[in-house]
Amino acid sequence: MPFSSKPAAESASRLYTDVPAADLSAATALAGWRRVTLLYMKRGTLTLRLDEELERDLDNLAKQTGRTRSDLARDALRRQLSLLRFERLRNRVLPFAEARGLLTDEDVFAAVS
Repeated sequence: MPFSSKPAAESASRLYTDVPAADLSAATALAGWRRVTLLYMKRGTLTLRLDEELERDLDNLAKQTGRTRSDLARDALRRQLSLLRFERLRNRVLPFAEARGLLTDEDVFAAVS
């Protein structure tokens, strides 16, 4: 069975292996090869309470994409935390930019281009 380690963009703790479909149970076998993700470093648990609409949307997206609800929630949380960090940094830098006459994104792009 071929084995390859490929670092995941979101986590260095993921190890990917390619498994022939013949080695999988008949219920889960796919044509050709199937990618199996093994997670070795579980760090913590978070329990979320979802309203019915959000839960339905999450379930539908999980089915459509073939990803788990947990994987989608982790991805959404990572994105939101990145956005909040960016906004916090932008607010800290904004007074210095305004003092230099950089008032819009276009001003910044023109200054760094």
